[in-house]
Amino acid sequence: MTVLTARPLSATPIAKPSGSPLLRLSLKPPGPRSGLLDGAWWPRSRDLARELPALADLLDPLWGRITRVAVNPTHWPVVPRKVSVNGHVVKVGWFRQEQDPNQLLLLSYHVGRWDLLIIPPETGAAAAARLMAAACDPRTVRTGSALLADELDLPSRAPAEAWEAEGGATAAPVGTTGGR
Repeated sequence: MTVLTARPLSATPIAKPSGSPLLRLSLKPPGPRSGLLDGAWWPRSRDLARELPALADLLDPLWGRITRVAVNPTHWPVVPRKVSVNGHVVKVGWFRQEQDPNQLLLLSYHVGRWDLLIIPPETGAAAAARLMAAACDPRTVRTGSALLADELDLPSRAPAEAWEAEGGATAAPVGTTGGR
């Protein structure tokens, strides 16, 4: 039996101090590191040079100064080599085969490494909320690509699974007499 429940996000989106639009970010609660992801980021565009400074600026006080970022260039039309963030430079690298195309790797001097699920900008709000919650769940041991694949498959399978889970049965083929 499959049970689907609605849960609030593990972390609420955090506003940038400059009064700009909300940064769409959800992070795991503090505690021992578990799972493959440390949270989820839902950028507003595929312009990494524009999106990355706000993310790094927000994470610097939480995780220590972000010094390097790695992405897979599959979903980013342009990957800048360096991005200026609040008075310092963040180096950006890319790895086509080693890096999950739906994850962002961040490194800092103080704490180390974080991996964030990158939710595509065109994703709807309901799907993004489910993905943010899944990425922040300490029990999740899935990659960013696996979570996105599950979400993309959800609309096609959810109604049938819900029907079966609630005790429904598939309809008899048209033209049968139902056992008479």
